Amino acid sequence: VLRVYKAAVQQTLDILFLTEGREFLTSTDAVSRDSADRTIIAWDFQSAAKISNQIFHERYTCPSLTLHPKESVFVAQTNGNYMALFSAQRPYRINKKKRYEGHKVEGFAVGCEFSPDGTLLVTGSSDGKVFFYNYHTARIIRTLSAHKEACVSAIFHPVLPSLLATCDWAGEIKIWQ
Repeated sequence: VLRVYKAAVQQTLDILFLTEGREFLTSTDAVSRDSADRTIIAWDFQSAAKISNQIFHERYTCPSLTLHPKESVFVAQTNGNYMALFSAQRPYRINKKKRYEGHKVEGFAVGCEFSPDGTLLVTGSSDGKVFFYNYHTARIIRTLSAHKEACVSAIFHPVLPSLLATCDWAGEIKIWQ
């Protein structure tokens, strides 16, 4: 173990290193009726200090974080049935004009990911579908009825970008082209 970081909150749901590797983000389920701070925490990698815990102010947990491959932004999947777009540079501001909506999370830890070229954002859905969004417009460009159970992950192949892997809550994994 090189370092230990203590969030002093409930469980950590996801970890995302930012491009330079000097900072990383964590998402937690530390949401209550009275407070939404600490939902996403930014950390300094070297000092283990918290840089910010006031990134996301809505009262939803964020089970998944993903970094855009070419731009300095990241997306947080929320349990509010949308994905929020943020700057990946301090002060990590949310883009209030762009939301990726239409899929359902409904309490599942649904993952999301950008295509290798950064033009698409893909996510699973609690109804078993996969949603493809145009990154720039935030519009749904395609849905795929992938599973009978909740589709909890959709991820592009790192070398063959025309391949997509999906998995569902029951453990079924599918590869799509």
